Amino acid sequence: MPATAALAEYPDRPITLIVPWGAGGGTDSTARIIGSILQKELGQPVNVVNRTGGSGVVGHSAIAEADPDGYTLGIATVEIGMMHWQGLTELTYADYTPLALMNEDPGAVQVSADAPWKDLPALIEDIKANPGKYKASGTGQGGIWHLAIAGLLSKLGVDPSSVPWVPSNGAAPGLQDLVAGGVSIVPCSIPEARSLLSAGRIKSLAVMSEERNAAFPDIPTTKEAVGVSWTLGAWRGIVAPKGLPEAESKKLMDTLKKVYDSEEYQSFMAKQGFGIRWAQGQDFADFMKTSNETLGEVMKEVGLAK
Repeated sequence: MPATAALAEYPDRPITLIVPWGAGGGTDSTARIIGSILQKELGQPVNVVNRTGGSGVVGHSAIAEADPDGYTLGIATVEIGMMHWQGLTELTYADYTPLALMNEDPGAVQVSADAPWKDLPALIEDIKANPGKYKASGTGQGGIWHLAIAGLLSKLGVDPSSVPWVPSNGAAPGLQDLVAGGVSIVPCSIPEARSLLSAGRIKSLAVMSEERNAAFPDIPTTKEAVGVSWTLGAWRGIVAPKGLPEAESKKLMDTLKKVYDSEEYQSFMAKQGFGIRWAQGQDFADFMKTSNETLGEVMKEVGLAK
C-alpha cells in the first residue's frame, strides 16, 4: 500500500508555524499552544515564527508565498477578510489551503464601571442625542473592533461616525484609555476585557454573538439588549499555502482535530477565556468566505473600503 507508506513519511523534518501578529498577544498564545501539542502528535518540532507588520499583511503573505509542502503552516486571523477591502493587499482567504478553524471570540461593548449607562439601549440613546461626544477605541482605524461598533450602530440606524474612533495598538491600550477616562467605549472580546471585568473596573453591556459567554452569563447578547442580531468577532485558524497535496492536508486536519479535542488545548483556552470553534477543510473555507463578505459589507457601509 504505497499511499500509506507516503503518509507515514510526512512529516520527516521540522515544521514552521507563521504568526502574523506579535509575541504575547492572543493569536501568538493560541498558535503556541497549538504548535506545542501538534509537535507531540506529529513527532517533529513545530517552530513558531512571528512575522509582523503591515497590519497583518507581512505574515499572511509569508504563509501564502511558502512552498505548499506541509512544512510551512500559518495561523490566519479575521484580518484576512479585511486587508484587501482596505487596499492593503490583494490576498484573500482563497489564497490558502484551509485546514482548521480553532477559535472565535465575539466582540462585546465595554464601558467604565462608573459610566451612567445601565444597559446598551441607554448608551445608544445617549449617542443619538449627543453625536460626536463619546469616543471609542480598541484597535487600529478600520480594525475588527472598529468595525464591530460601526456595524452595530449602522444596524441600529445610527450614523457610525457619531462615535469617533481613536486608533490604538489593540484592546489592551484601548481598555487602559477607557479606565483612565480618555474614551467612553471599547468594543473588544470578553477574553481581552476579562481581567478588568473581573476586577469590577469596567462593565460589559452586550456581547456580539448568538449566545451569552459562559464565563460571564449575565451579559446579554445584542439581540436580547436591542433586538438586533449583530454578530462579529475575531477568529483564528490554521492554514497552509494554496495547493497543499491531499495526503498532507488530511494528515494535518486529522492531527489538528486531536489537538482541538485534547484536554490540554481545551483547558488552556478556557483558562484564557478564549472561545473555541471547530471547522475543517471546506467548512472552514465557507466560514472564511462568509466572514469576508460580512466584513466587506460593513466596511463599505462605514466608508472604510477602498
